[in-house]
Amino acid sequence: MKESRFFLTYAMVVLVQILICNYLNLSLFVALSLLPVIVLFIPIRYSTSLALFVAFISGLAVDYFAEGLVGLNALALLPVAFCRKSIINLVFGDEIFARKEDISINQHGVLKVSIAIIIAQSLFMLIYIWADGAATRPFWFNLTRFLMSVIIGWLLSLFVSEALVQDRRER
Repeated sequence: MKESRFFLTYAMVVLVQILICNYLNLSLFVALSLLPVIVLFIPIRYSTSLALFVAFISGLAVDYFAEGLVGLNALALLPVAFCRKSIINLVFGDEIFARKEDISINQHGVLKVSIAIIIAQSLFMLIYIWADGAATRPFWFNLTRFLMSVIIGWLLSLFVSEALVQDRRER
């Protein structure tokens, strides 16, 4: 039951991402994405191959229904899914895998969760901005877009991370 709740929340966040892409265009300097945090918060017990599959489907859904350039979000999201366990191990340590616990702000603190989210957002945005035409835009533009996107994405991702783990607190 808990797993179906997580994946229902996951699907709702993907729909919110599609709506953000279609209707909330903040500026040319911000590429807002909630996808890295939802991939990062896939429960630890799931394999990397499942995370890659879910990330690919999620990225393609956003690309198809919102972005227009099919494959852009999927391309940028796959490395996040591939590095998900490495990011978690780097930030939270390997004891999280031994205890088979999922990451949450209540248990691990805002600082650690923020670091993990910023790493995932940065990896996603580096690839996203590069694939979205970095060679055709000046470096300062790409740097500004990267910094603004990561900062705003991090702030929104903190709220999304709480929604993703809220149902798991009831255990």
